This record gives sequence, C-alpha cells and structure tokens, in this order.
Amino acid sequence: MAKAFIMITAEPSETEAIAARLRAMSGTVVYEVLGPFDFIVDLQADTSEELTSALRGNIRSIPGVSATLTCTVLEREDT
Repeated sequence: MAKAFIMITAEPSETEAIAARLRAMSGTVVYEVLGPFDFIVDLQADTSEELTSALRGNIRSIPGVSATLTCTVLEREDT
C-alpha cells in the first residue's frame, strides 16, 4: 500500500469544484483547511506508481489547482 498527504493551493473561485472532484476520486480523504493551503488530501493507492499517476493525472490537472506539495508516507517494518 502506498500513501501520501498532498497539500493543495487552489484558485478561490474554484474551491467548491475542486473539492467535489477530489472527493469523487477513489482512495482519497479530503480535508478543507485554513492556512497556506486550501486542501489536504490523504491519498492511498496499491502501488507508488498508482499514487504518482493519481497525483499527476488526476489532481494536478484539475482546473484551479495552482500548486501541490506532496509528502509520501514511508512504511516501516517492525523488527
């Protein structure tokens, strides 16, 4: 399982439309936040390649998304 937190900056006039598109994506939990970002998305996929594809093809391409910052979660095995 691959997981990342994606912080998104949006054009103010597109916030509602962006929220709807993000929530329609599978594997997402979407938080609307106040501060330097407009959304934080908890994104999960089966592989890191699918995670990258969702970010590049589905999130960054949404009209009104002006910037993203991605933090990939590192999975550790207990030893």
